[in-house]
Amino acid sequence: MTRFKQIFCVLLFTISPMVVAIAQYNPDDYFGSNNTNSPYSRYGFGELANQGFANTRGMGGVAYGVRDRYHINPVNPASYTTVDSLTFLMEAGVSLQNTNFNDGNTRVNVGNSSFDYAAVQFRLHRRLGITLGLLPFSNVSYNFSRSYEASDESSTPYSVAYTGDGGYRQVFLGLGFKVFNNLSIGANVSYLWGETKKRRYVYLNSTSYSFVETSFLKVNDYKLDFGVQYTHTFNPKNVMTIGAVFSPGKELNNTTTIKRVASVTDTKDSIATYEIPMSYGAGITYTYDRKLTLGVDYTFQKWGESTFMNQKNAFYDRTKVAVGLEYLPDYNGTSYFSHIKYRVGAYYSLPYYKAQENGETFRAAKEYGITAGLSLPVPKSLSRVNLAAQYIKVSGQRTNMVDEQYFKLSIGVTFNERWFFKRKVN
Repeated sequence: MTRFKQIFCVLLFTISPMVVAIAQYNPDDYFGSNNTNSPYSRYGFGELANQGFANTRGMGGVAYGVRDRYHINPVNPASYTTVDSLTFLMEAGVSLQNTNFNDGNTRVNVGNSSFDYAAVQFRLHRRLGITLGLLPFSNVSYNFSRSYEASDESSTPYSVAYTGDGGYRQVFLGLGFKVFNNLSIGANVSYLWGETKKRRYVYLNSTSYSFVETSFLKVNDYKLDFGVQYTHTFNPKNVMTIGAVFSPGKELNNTTTIKRVASVTDTKDSIATYEIPMSYGAGITYTYDRKLTLGVDYTFQKWGESTFMNQKNAFYDRTKVAVGLEYLPDYNGTSYFSHIKYRVGAYYSLPYYKAQENGETFRAAKEYGITAGLSLPVPKSLSRVNLAAQYIKVSGQRTNMVDEQYFKLSIGVTFNERWFFKRKVN
């Protein structure tokens, strides 16, 4: 009974601030707090956020086959069964980034910072682990303009400015169940919410706009993610884990408002269809002697069949391939440096952005990244500080589109506490 009281108190302590945050959520307060300034975030739901924590970011984002009892891995809920019966895990992370934008004529440098994630994890039963957390889903923040010359003597040159802000967040509750000693399954149930505000201004002269369209999209709905992991031990020094995840696509409950201002103002609530896609991913990790871990992941999201603002096939399918490595010098070592984990990784991705120009549709950008990381043990405890440095290049697929270079530092802290045990008093 004492243990269940402890678990209830932990859940109450963790859920309360999240519920308060959702109840008090005000989009106007949220705007401007994003960690992006990308013009590509004008497409769809914006720039999709990395769902992994700092430890997997240092490995290029490899996570589907990762099982680490010292860290939470929300990318695959089957991993929750790694937590032992005495452990309570709490993780939180922030990121700092510097971005260079270059459209061939102008270079701009922008710095951002953000609070990325928070989660707790512990065991409910010898075969059942539970995780509760807060994650970003996507970010929107951009401000740019384009000028158009007169095509003939009868036409007029004009310019168009685009601005947008907002984003979407998810609170999730996840369970991982150990079916057999080498097979685990899991699921995350998330509440997805947030709002974006996008504006398009048309200028016929340099002093005032002649037309402006503002669209508001507010989402409140749930989403589901399922995971499985199978571990095969060849011998005490060679272990392989295969992981897979699946997320069903669904139409999102939303409130959409469109406001157009020209000679008269037209504001209306719109019945609009927005969908998130079916997606799946698979990965494999190989560990040698608890020192060296190699992993590779593949992700596919079927955005090409999703509807956005009543427009079918509004995007391209998104794919991502990631590889990563982690090295621990000596888990039995006596020096501090022998317990530092070193990580490197890389990934290549085709984002879901679909652009249109002169009647032609095309994929707006391609993306790749190189990562490195460290996991620093906290002396006299099982807690760790995880650092992940990322270089990310987003290449526009037309000469007039923006190229982006990101230099990002993710900082995550993992508190590993021994809570659930009986103390003996002599």
